[in-house]
Amino acid sequence: MSELYDILVETPPTPVLLLALDQGEWDCERSLNELAALCEANHMVAVGQVVQRRSTPETGTVLGSGKLEEGRLAAETLSAECAVFDGELTGSQIRNISSALGIEVIDRTMLILEIFRSRAVTNEGKLQTELALLRYRLPRLQGMGEALSRQGGGGGGGGGARRGAGETKLELDRRHVHARIDALAERLAEIEKRRGESRRARAKTGMPVVSLVGYTNVGKSSLMNALCGPSVAEADMLFATLDPTSRKLVLPSGMAVLLVDTVGFVSRLPHNLVEAFKSTLEEAAWSDVIVRVADACDPQREEQLAVTDEVLDGLDCADIPRLTVYNKCDKPGAMSFDPDILLTSAKTGYGLDALLRRLDTLLSDRVRTIRVLLPYDKLGLAGPMRERGRVQTEEYRPDGLYLEGTVKREDLHLFEGYLV
Repeated sequence: MSELYDILVETPPTPVLLLALDQGEWDCERSLNELAALCEANHMVAVGQVVQRRSTPETGTVLGSGKLEEGRLAAETLSAECAVFDGELTGSQIRNISSALGIEVIDRTMLILEIFRSRAVTNEGKLQTELALLRYRLPRLQGMGEALSRQGGGGGGGGGARRGAGETKLELDRRHVHARIDALAERLAEIEKRRGESRRARAKTGMPVVSLVGYTNVGKSSLMNALCGPSVAEADMLFATLDPTSRKLVLPSGMAVLLVDTVGFVSRLPHNLVEAFKSTLEEAAWSDVIVRVADACDPQREEQLAVTDEVLDGLDCADIPRLTVYNKCDKPGAMSFDPDILLTSAKTGYGLDALLRRLDTLLSDRVRTIRVLLPYDKLGLAGPMRERGRVQTEEYRPDGLYLEGTVKREDLHLFEGYLV
């Protein structure tokens, strides 16, 4: 990602104008602040905003003619090269608003899709992003002027009058998009099948899975690097991580767990993105513990946690224990200390020990500390403790191999005859 950063540093951000219709359904100011952050993540800078408060949208343009004229003047005065609407627009609405403003117009979903497209690294991430893009564009393939004039039919005979009407370019485009969507869905199904096999293999090892979930840019990747050692790319921007990353983490009890960093959530996450990235988000549904990460210095942290829970509830994660962590507690404006609240700082390391101890407590029913003396003809039993638990002491004695350590409770029966 460093090459991308170099390019972004060299190229000035694109000035954009934010547009919104406030119907009272959500906090418009908060939503626009988030939209500005999304623009920043896509190397844009919001130079102004035009908001209209009304209960129903204007047919065809969403905003009224007066607000569109205000937007045109603002775009001209502020030299905005593009307008970003805080919501979803139809193809005709995009064209109508663009015509009224005299600049290109995109909507919130298109912006998020573009961020995902530019950030996807793995093959699966790229396929999922393309699938989301195509599914979003499909219903918007309509009326694009002369470009959609009918193609000549393939009927026999020489006269044009005997030729069939043929297919419109729109129909050709739709057939192509449908075919590509089917092909992408098939390839992603194969990847998901392999992912399922990996999950089953992981389950056989008995290694618990802990997933870091939460709003985008709350420091999940930084937290993983602080706990497991640096290897995951991190950046102070939305959607820095798009592909799940798994790392082994050893808890204070000696239990080894698999820590999974997942894609961040965002309020009103486009449905197509949720569907396209479902296999990625489902890592949380296979977890033994879900760690909900929030930004301790963000005044909207509780709302962001609500967004996280909303997405998790849609993935059938209701029965999985959840642990809430307020990260970035070293920053100014962080919430005041409360002994019942788990505060962490991936930057300074504050609270990481407490987090590990809390995970140990939540997973305590999964392991047991034992002392065993294995006869030399039973040394093979040391394998489960070494591979699926943790050996703290190992001594070769005249009558056998003495081991102290932790084992999974499901492996405990293997050592019953050799406990000391």
